[in-house]
Amino acid sequence: MKMINMKQTVLFFGIVTCSLLSFGQQKTWTLQACVNHALENNISVKQGQNTLFSNEQDIIAAKGQFLPSVSASAAHNITIGGLEIDPGVFVSQTFNQSRLGVSLSQNIFNGFRTLNLYKQSKLTRETNELELNRIKDDISLNVVNGYLNILFNQETLETATAQYEFSEKQLKQVKELVDAGVQPKANIYDAEATLSRDAQQVTLAENSYNLSLLSLSQLLQVPFNDFYVEIIDIDAPSESLLYSSIDPVLNYALENRNEIKVAKKNIENAVLGTEISKSGYLPSLNFTYGYSSRASFTNLTDLEAAFFDQINDNKGHSFGLNLNIPIFSRFQNKTAVAKSKIQEENSLLNLEQAKLTLESNIQRAFTDAQAAFKAYDAAQKSLESQSLAFNNSKERYDIGAMTAFDLEQARVQLINAESSLINAKYDFVFKTKVLDFYMGKSLTN
Repeated sequence: MKMINMKQTVLFFGIVTCSLLSFGQQKTWTLQACVNHALENNISVKQGQNTLFSNEQDIIAAKGQFLPSVSASAAHNITIGGLEIDPGVFVSQTFNQSRLGVSLSQNIFNGFRTLNLYKQSKLTRETNELELNRIKDDISLNVVNGYLNILFNQETLETATAQYEFSEKQLKQVKELVDAGVQPKANIYDAEATLSRDAQQVTLAENSYNLSLLSLSQLLQVPFNDFYVEIIDIDAPSESLLYSSIDPVLNYALENRNEIKVAKKNIENAVLGTEISKSGYLPSLNFTYGYSSRASFTNLTDLEAAFFDQINDNKGHSFGLNLNIPIFSRFQNKTAVAKSKIQEENSLLNLEQAKLTLESNIQRAFTDAQAAFKAYDAAQKSLESQSLAFNNSKERYDIGAMTAFDLEQARVQLINAESSLINAKYDFVFKTKVLDFYMGKSLTN
């Protein structure tokens, strides 16, 4: 294993050197940069932000319902026709009339409907803001998962490359032993076949690595060409990453997770909806004010006063109170209230469902994290034993006490143990990140 670790180190520095020579000033994405870019450019996030902008306009419109409505009007009519001024005597008349007016209407009481609609508009914005935060949390978790998947495939590629280089050296050594007459020529064919299989594994690992890069670049909505991420050194995780109890995670999540807050806001919204429906049973009172004036002219006389003098002389004011008492609304108010109460019940059920779903997800994540650590611990022990077994097989093979086939079997078991360890390590890291996610901790640390 020392030889393999040395190969991994050489390969790592080789990759870094090639990257520097080939890509120069190209940007290398850090995990934090990936998360920030996703939160700023994701389409769902932008749609959520636009929803908030729309909600702000709804709040302004709801505020406006407290203010009076004011309107002005102006009209001018022309009448052309005959007019009988004496019996049997008709003249042609042109009659012009102008009317001006201003009206104001102010709601005084409508069963608190306006007030509750204003509260509901603010509550809707708060709910959608929480929903946007939930979307951002999910996107962050997806980005972290994609990033860890790249690191996993990159480490798998390093292991596959190290195995390939080891097989190259092994083939060279076999050829030397065959030339010396120590081993049969058939061992060369076995070593060449092993080298070919390792080359295939390197190709598959490269493809998986590129696909993981492609997946993350698509999630970030950036071009795949020249997309590279910073390689983070994931140390061997320890049991300290595990949570000793699920209760703190559950308590925090049930109090602070956005999906729970959204469900609670929906209950408040449903209660307001019922109050709005009940306002249909209450009387409403409306105040009105009107100002109007007119001026008229005809071609039959020149005695009319000037336009503004007529406007001043003919002005008038009107005031009114309009009281509307509902008596029978053809069951419209009754059904509206009934449906609102049903919505209240559904919102309560949705909160319970959200709590059950969250608790189930956390319980599964907690159990998965514990199982992942056990799998990682077992993979470590398996790799240690397989390393010792392979080194022993290699020594026996070098002195001719083991066949090439048996050595290959030992090597395959070692490769499987290395792959299992890599997989278990990243699986455990991600499972602990999921628990951190429910605890509201940063996912980029």
